[in-house]
Amino acid sequence: MRPEILYPLFAPATVLPGVGPRIGKLIEKLAGPHVADLLWHLPAGIVDRRYAPSVATAEAGRVATLTVVVDAHLPPATPRLPYRVRCRDQTGFMELVYFHVQADYLKRLLPVGETRVVSGRLDRFQGVLQMAHPDHVVAAAQAEALKRVEPVYPLTAGLTPRVLLKAIRAALASAPELAEWIDAPLLTREGWPRWRAALEAAHMPRGEDDLSPAASPRRRLAYDELLANQLAVALVRARQRRLPGRRIAGDGRLRERVIAALPFELTSSQKTALHEIDADMAAETRMLRLLQGDVGSGKTVVACLAMLNAIEAGCQAALMAPTEILARQHFATIAPLAEAAGVTAAILTGREKGKAREEVLTGLADGRIALIVGTHALFQEDVALHDLGLAVIDEQHRFGVHQRLMLAAKGKATDVLVMTATPIPRTLLMTAYGDLDASRLTEKPPGRLPIDTRAVPVERIDEVTGAVRRAVATGAKVYWVCPLVEESEAVDLAAAEARHADLARVFEPRVGLVHGRMRGADRDRVMAGFSGSDLDVLVATTVIEVGVDVPDATVMVIEHAERFGLSQLHQLRGRIGRGSRPSTCILLYQGPLTEAAKARIGVLRETDDGFRIAEEDLRLRGGGELLGTRQSGLPEFRLASLVDHADLLQIARDDARLVVERDPELVTTRGEALRVLLYLFERDAAVRTARSG
Repeated sequence: MRPEILYPLFAPATVLPGVGPRIGKLIEKLAGPHVADLLWHLPAGIVDRRYAPSVATAEAGRVATLTVVVDAHLPPATPRLPYRVRCRDQTGFMELVYFHVQADYLKRLLPVGETRVVSGRLDRFQGVLQMAHPDHVVAAAQAEALKRVEPVYPLTAGLTPRVLLKAIRAALASAPELAEWIDAPLLTREGWPRWRAALEAAHMPRGEDDLSPAASPRRRLAYDELLANQLAVALVRARQRRLPGRRIAGDGRLRERVIAALPFELTSSQKTALHEIDADMAAETRMLRLLQGDVGSGKTVVACLAMLNAIEAGCQAALMAPTEILARQHFATIAPLAEAAGVTAAILTGREKGKAREEVLTGLADGRIALIVGTHALFQEDVALHDLGLAVIDEQHRFGVHQRLMLAAKGKATDVLVMTATPIPRTLLMTAYGDLDASRLTEKPPGRLPIDTRAVPVERIDEVTGAVRRAVATGAKVYWVCPLVEESEAVDLAAAEARHADLARVFEPRVGLVHGRMRGADRDRVMAGFSGSDLDVLVATTVIEVGVDVPDATVMVIEHAERFGLSQLHQLRGRIGRGSRPSTCILLYQGPLTEAAKARIGVLRETDDGFRIAEEDLRLRGGGELLGTRQSGLPEFRLASLVDHADLLQIARDDARLVVERDPELVTTRGEALRVLLYLFERDAAVRTARSG
């Protein structure tokens, strides 16, 4: 149950004065549905009204606050002209200018002979100082109430600054004083205000410095959010560790056959990762480990050897991939290895129907099939496994945590290994995968050649097409990546279908097209043609980003490379350079490039180290976009920045671990306050975890 003290913050925003259903919908679109969402919507700028000159000394182009006497109203000769109000002080005259405003309203607002304080941007027109539509007009007696530094908030269409500011002020007024959840020595050391005072200070900046992520109130609020995240992760992890596991330790006989059949030696980081996985599987607790390795670092082989460990111990093993292309790619790698070990392996995706599907389901239920590779189809209700010992989940960020748990629930005390080819920066690793231990594959298999990466302006596309033609003549295969599937008026990009039509005139019939809206069977047929001898050029959207392995592909053209994120460009580039021939990646860009796009392309040309690239991507873009937050199960931070507040993340992580060790059920005075914090940031599931033990 949410603590009663938080009820006002989780009321709908429509309870606030001036927020009806229409404004409520706009606020929900901008910030979220609750009053609390407005508290997290911090100012992005300020209007400084402290410049208060006389009329004679006022500078055009600045925001100013002037005290003037209304001298005369000068209505326009026609409605198309502006209505002007002449004002003066001891030093001279100025005009307030209004368009399309009722004269009666202005006469009430600005009575002749009265003193008014006006604030807005000054301009000079035909030698006369003017202020068009002042932001504020108040009587001299109310001048003190005029905010001299005003926050500026991000807006959405239809929502005015004044209405939003009023709603945020009301939200702040409804924020209660809450018991302190931050450790007292940390609070003293950092010199942070209390929670409510920090909120008020963040929403009432006194200057540009107060907008900085390094400002004390903002750091305090960022820490609150990070602590809620890390405590939630630590509670889930502690619960996971308390769940009974089982020891799974094979004798190595199947593994030895596979290692002998491999055409290469395992790298030292593959051996280290296997050692860590074996130790976890042999422990009494459940394994929950993340295996992260760059494109082509050999994760599938490590996963296969881990699965054989489970099979040697008499269990079954499953590998789940996010797409059918990827599942079939894994199966193509694993099937010959399973055959070498004498193990029965099968694949199950949405395409397996009728008798073929029934045979797989029967084999899984009676244990004849020891190793299964598949998609989401694996955790459908009618899929029953005889004894699932190890679940391997590839590209975890494409699945939610609940899907990971659904697959693990197909067995008893199932060990879970999660794989990703997206190198994850350390700060993201802690926030998104803090409940997992991590192994890293840092080496490329021997014999991999570096990829020559070049940036070429899109105006030279004909030269690129000519270079592709020459490469195809030498037996090379070429990926041509486009960002969209069909022409979009909103985003003027060369779409995949249009590019395919262009290239077909040069390479027909040896050019194929794959995109995400194709039926699985059609897409696989095209991919098979590209892997085999039917197609030389494959025009594709980013569906080829992960797991497609065509060793003959040595050229990749990425069109509108400036529109892609750095990690995504790196993932795409990793589809080439998988054979023994030199490979080239051409980044076609539309100029002029932004500074960020220049930096992305520069980093990509300098290095192929995925972990360095991921850290740069985080620095350039922030964490939200890095793995595509919407589909990744990554936390979305409203107050914290993983770039600006990385030091606070480490402190929050250490503090959360200490809390879970000393007060796992959050029953002490501080524990109760931390429970409120978890509800405040909607980490309710973690509270239930703490309660259920």
